[in-house]
Amino acid sequence: MDTFSLIVTIGVALGFTYTNGFHDSANAIATSVSTRALTPRAALAMAAVMNLAGAFLGSGVAKTVSEGIIATPTGQKGMGILFAALVGAIIWNLITWYFGLPSSSSHALFGGMVGAALAGGTTVYWSGVLDKIVIPMLTSPIVGLVVGYLVMVAILWMFRRSNPHKAKRGFRIAQTVSAAGMALGHGLQDAQKTMGIVMMALVISGDETYGDEIPIWVKLACAAMLSLGTYAGGWRIMRTLGRKIIELDPPQGFAAETTGASIMFASSYLFHAPISTTHVITSAIMGVGATKGTKAVRWGVAKNIVMGWFITMPAAALVAAGSYFVVQLIF
Repeated sequence: MDTFSLIVTIGVALGFTYTNGFHDSANAIATSVSTRALTPRAALAMAAVMNLAGAFLGSGVAKTVSEGIIATPTGQKGMGILFAALVGAIIWNLITWYFGLPSSSSHALFGGMVGAALAGGTTVYWSGVLDKIVIPMLTSPIVGLVVGYLVMVAILWMFRRSNPHKAKRGFRIAQTVSAAGMALGHGLQDAQKTMGIVMMALVISGDETYGDEIPIWVKLACAAMLSLGTYAGGWRIMRTLGRKIIELDPPQGFAAETTGASIMFASSYLFHAPISTTHVITSAIMGVGATKGTKAVRWGVAKNIVMGWFITMPAAALVAAGSYFVVQLIF
């Protein structure tokens, strides 16, 4: 196996993780920045550290990505498929980042994997795609919406007799904890997705076999790149999540982040399902906002975001398939 193609593929995988970090940093901190619970730089630094820590909390999601979506392709063709999948995901991340759309980096990656696999004639495990990606993609926003609404209703009821100013001050402090939990969950979910891809590359090259423990250098590299990307910050998307869906106050921000973090930890540990942190936090914000009445949420912005969710996988798949044919032509 050509060592050069392995190094290039791993390099592109780490590049994807970096774009994932700055694309999705808003998920962890947009709510706490918009409510002024944290300054942007402090929030980004905290999120970067928590992303790094979260990457070491498990490996179930990485296993799903590396073994459950496509059959492991072999040889140079296999590396070409992985390379094209990552290029498709990176290009889609950059397009959605440019337009400030909080689309899912995870689904860009999965779409890229499926598109490149189909273009390269590799088996796609459609049952795995349905069970581990499509069903969680459809259910996690609904769960986020409902749970976000219920958590906010519970908070409103529990603090109904409290002094509003004191309560808001308390929730502003509590938000530093909920934002940290959100960033930890983001690291747990999204760093593992790249670990799964790097493991596939190492299996194709013969350096690892499935069932082996993920090497510590892979965990460190993926976690570090996600943290660096997070610290670089995705300001365009932060504006969309923090202000354009609904103007959040500290109790709402706390409710949305607590909901998002809980769902991410549950899906990682109970189902090993690679869900989208973007879908979860966006739907939680909508659910929390709906407690103010349906008119409080800017449903037009929400509709554009949901449209972005649905086109992400097919769009990334098309870009990845095109990338695969370009790779074939050149190499």
